[in-house]
Amino acid sequence: MMITPQAILFDLDGTLADTAPDLAAAVNLMRTHRGLEPAPYLSLRPYASAGARGLLGAGFNIAPSHADYESMRQEFISNYQQAIAVHSQLFAGIAELLKGLEALQMPWGIVTNKAARLTEAFIPHVGLEKAACVISGDTTAHAKPHPAPLLEAAKRLKIPAKECWYVGDDLRDIEAAHAAGMTSVAAAWGYCGATEPTHWKANAIIDTPLELLAIIQAKLDQAA
Repeated sequence: MMITPQAILFDLDGTLADTAPDLAAAVNLMRTHRGLEPAPYLSLRPYASAGARGLLGAGFNIAPSHADYESMRQEFISNYQQAIAVHSQLFAGIAELLKGLEALQMPWGIVTNKAARLTEAFIPHVGLEKAACVISGDTTAHAKPHPAPLLEAAKRLKIPAKECWYVGDDLRDIEAAHAAGMTSVAAAWGYCGATEPTHWKANAIIDTPLELLAIIQAKLDQAA
């Protein structure tokens, strides 16, 4: 059962912003430097929400246990940081959704596994500066799917976690929301990784950002 929200929290990559083009470009720059053909964009896109781990896995078939993983991760991050918002943009409907939340006086924030230095560099490029809080992957001692980042966001907003909704496009987003006691919403317009959102046990699955706004409005009307 979805309770009436007092705040909405969002994942960043694949939920608010389509960052896959620039993330894929960072991987493919590594491939070309090694004399390899660029990987097809559509083979990399589903892994964009999984950050370096997912994209290096898709681009080079290596895991964090590989001896070269850490140096390659640093190379990937350097490439990405130097071209962080060349093709990235908000998904269609996100700007309207956020304006709608502001009209409802509903606070919204960002909880991402992106490192703070990347989050802070990226947000101004896509107009997300009005977020009431921004929690990055290294803000707390743990990253998602651990609940700590979501709980920190609720703490900063001074709103009980159970009265927050968390919207994300990856299974770990839904797991983090459940662990934090929040209502979970799967953003089916995002990257979604290797599994379908129907298998995530989210409280709701939405296909468009404006569908979320309609659900929130309906919950507020019911509570009035």
